[in-house]
Amino acid sequence: MVDRICGLWTIDRFFSGFKMKIITSPVVAQRYFVKLKKCGKTIGFVPTMGALHEGHLSLIKRARKENALVVVSIFINPAQFGKNEDFEKYPRTFRQDKKICRQTGVDIIFYPSTNDIYKQEHLTFVEVKNLSDILCGKFRPGHFRGVTTVVLKLFNIIQPTRAYFGTKDFQQLKIIEKMVDDLNIPVKIISCPTIREKFGLAFSSRNKYLSTGQKLDSALIYKAISDAKVKISEGYLKDIVSVKKYITKAVSKISGINLEYVEIVDPKTLTNIEGRISLKNNLRILIAAKVGRTRLIDNV
Repeated sequence: MVDRICGLWTIDRFFSGFKMKIITSPVVAQRYFVKLKKCGKTIGFVPTMGALHEGHLSLIKRARKENALVVVSIFINPAQFGKNEDFEKYPRTFRQDKKICRQTGVDIIFYPSTNDIYKQEHLTFVEVKNLSDILCGKFRPGHFRGVTTVVLKLFNIIQPTRAYFGTKDFQQLKIIEKMVDDLNIPVKIISCPTIREKFGLAFSSRNKYLSTGQKLDSALIYKAISDAKVKISEGYLKDIVSVKKYITKAVSKISGINLEYVEIVDPKTLTNIEGRISLKNNLRILIAAKVGRTRLIDNV
């Protein structure tokens, strides 16, 4: 049976008539991917909640270069949305997403329903302590527990060789890296650079909520943290307190933007840093703010 699947997959992929597969059942998907792994096929995995944009495309293209098989999951995960968040109105654009995946060389879309992923009796969750309670976790209780739980489930189903995540969601990236390390999960996490719109705003599915004017204003958040990095390199900003004051002042001048936090952290542990600062410290500036009701995050 394994030889048959390997042979059919190779023939399909060789000829131009190859058709992208869509699998909805976790059981069917897991059986299929286990057999492909036995064929020696490398699997590159890009987990998404749909509403695909240029950031997702950059992950898919990287996965396409580095793996025999590329899998994209499209699943809007209810477990990572809190009360009064945007689960119900989150963009659902599967027809367009399917077209984008086909055009970028995706082999398989995994497109399960909520009932497929979370059965009625589901009681098990995964939580990375400490890293999940700070920064965005402080403002979105339970969010990262939902993220790590669904990512681990997807890893178990898809059996990827490599999984691709953007550095825009830096805290999420570090939490998933820690989970993989702590639980000895046999997948390599590949971090990819943030992709930005014309004026600097990081691509996000939630950018669809923003008007053109709000997008221009939101781009100033990235400008504020980028300018701070320049000021540090010039020696104008020499300590953590002055950096945070500089960014806070810059963002407070932007009408309609409410700053949630700006922190300078160790990129491995996400712990706050105090005292003097220079580019040699290899730190990460993280910021979160709301534009209207839309929550945006960024980092440098």
